[in-house]
Amino acid sequence: MRGSVLGMDFGTTVERAQRLKQLHADHKPLVLPTVWDVWSARTAVAAGFPALTIGSHPLADSRGAEDQEGQTFEEVLAAVRPIIAAVDVPVSVDLESGYGQKPADLVAGLIEAGGVGLNVEDTVHSEGGRVRGTQEHASYVAGLRAAADDAGVPVWVNGRTDLFVHADKPSDVLDEVIERLRALEQAGADSVYPVRIQDDDELLAAVTAAVAVPVNTTAHPVKHDLERFRRLGVGRVTYGPLLQFALTDAMKDMLKPWAPSS
Repeated sequence: MRGSVLGMDFGTTVERAQRLKQLHADHKPLVLPTVWDVWSARTAVAAGFPALTIGSHPLADSRGAEDQEGQTFEEVLAAVRPIIAAVDVPVSVDLESGYGQKPADLVAGLIEAGGVGLNVEDTVHSEGGRVRGTQEHASYVAGLRAAADDAGVPVWVNGRTDLFVHADKPSDVLDEVIERLRALEQAGADSVYPVRIQDDDELLAAVTAAVAVPVNTTAHPVKHDLERFRRLGVGRVTYGPLLQFALTDAMKDMLKPWAPSS
């Protein structure tokens, strides 16, 4: 594992992981554009961003695959290697619920590809979309933390929960979400990610107040306000598929006048 990764040696991987950790400390919130190919990654870096995430949904869309583990772990690694190699900044990778991999194998593959952060969720797509229990998900995150420590790379672990997504009324599961986020923090998650509450000030404020690690929120690059997220205590912002969606809308608007009339 301590050999070369597409020309990026082990020391560089460790340095990028350390840089990603420092960036989270320096920027509150840290905005990590969610990219899906070499072009989008290089464009985001050229726009001034010091770190990136690769999102599972936009990556899948760019490759004609389905989100929710419509690609194998090996296919995902093959897709992210050239993206990571194309930029000189730390890159985190959305690894969905782990593709059925053991934590040690997931971390080994990520590091081999040059990734220095990961996102892992509790909806297990390979098992019919069931949701891991609180301790089960925390144990998986603890395994990721231990594997990264054993590898000697301080991989940034973003522990995601989909409990709000699956609830009929998100506020009804707030206490359960907070219990889960605290368990993930105790298990070694560097940040936590309760998805689908980016438009709810009350829920965002509640979860950011409940844990000491940064809370990740999804954002739309045009429709949302960074200062609002900062005011609510959000520590990390990613775009999920929303940057790609925004660019899709912009591209359609540009192309429509050139399309053949019916």
